[in-house]
Amino acid sequence: MSASLAAVTRRKHYRLRGVISEIACILLGIVLAVWSLMPVYNMVLIALSEHSAVFSGDIYPRDPSFHSFYVVWTQGFWYLEHFWQQFGNSFFIGLMTMFLVLLIGTLASFTVGRMRLRYGWLLTNAALLTYVIPASFLAIPFYRIMQMYGLANNPWSVIAAMVTFATPYAIFIFQQYGKSIPLELDESARIDGASPLQVYFRIYLPLMAPALVAVGTYALLLAWNEYLYQFLLLSSKDSMTVSVALAQFMNSDEAPWNYMMATAIIYAIPPVVIYYAVRRHMAAGLTMGGVKG
Repeated sequence: MSASLAAVTRRKHYRLRGVISEIACILLGIVLAVWSLMPVYNMVLIALSEHSAVFSGDIYPRDPSFHSFYVVWTQGFWYLEHFWQQFGNSFFIGLMTMFLVLLIGTLASFTVGRMRLRYGWLLTNAALLTYVIPASFLAIPFYRIMQMYGLANNPWSVIAAMVTFATPYAIFIFQQYGKSIPLELDESARIDGASPLQVYFRIYLPLMAPALVAVGTYALLLAWNEYLYQFLLLSSKDSMTVSVALAQFMNSDEAPWNYMMATAIIYAIPPVVIYYAVRRHMAAGLTMGGVKG
């Protein structure tokens, strides 16, 4: 009788501990969610407020208005005269960075992993060693190189920098993911007369689709959110991106914070949409690369 009573007591104790742990996790999740969303909420709050009410201390807009978004959309402020061109520059740099990273990364991983290049591991290891030096330390040398080659104030200089920093990671992920693809597929295709390029386009790339999505999204977001190299390498309003142009607001005597926040929200929409559209493929590509490593 006492043994059964003790078992019941233990079960109640474990159940109570489980309930307490669940409540603690929920409370911690709420705190983290509020902490993470507070800056976003303040951005929206400022964007919906008039300029005179930005520093009023209100926790909600008294007279919410979409006027700031309208001004940004119509380029109705002198700092926003080239907004859509700069938005296009951001897209161009992001898309070209993504394309070149995928092209170089897949070709390198295919050559090393599928064509059994002798000492190919040296290539991948040497690429990863580039991360030993922080990207900020290379900013001035990179700026000097771009000036020497006549690429200063040119979007291609930023693309070159972003491709340089993203490609080693891409090669690593593609090489790890490629190990999950049986080499017998390549050998069967070559027996049937397929060339290496045909194997690359018709077998390797289709089977690498999850990794392509994951790395491509990473490269696009890396270029989209970059500021340092875009600030150093792009100086004219026609060539700079939105992230650099947004900082120009701070040069005015009285920064229009509501326009700044509206610009930042519009600029943040594309990467958010892209991320949530491909998040499942990103998870599949990154976890498969980690498991097969």
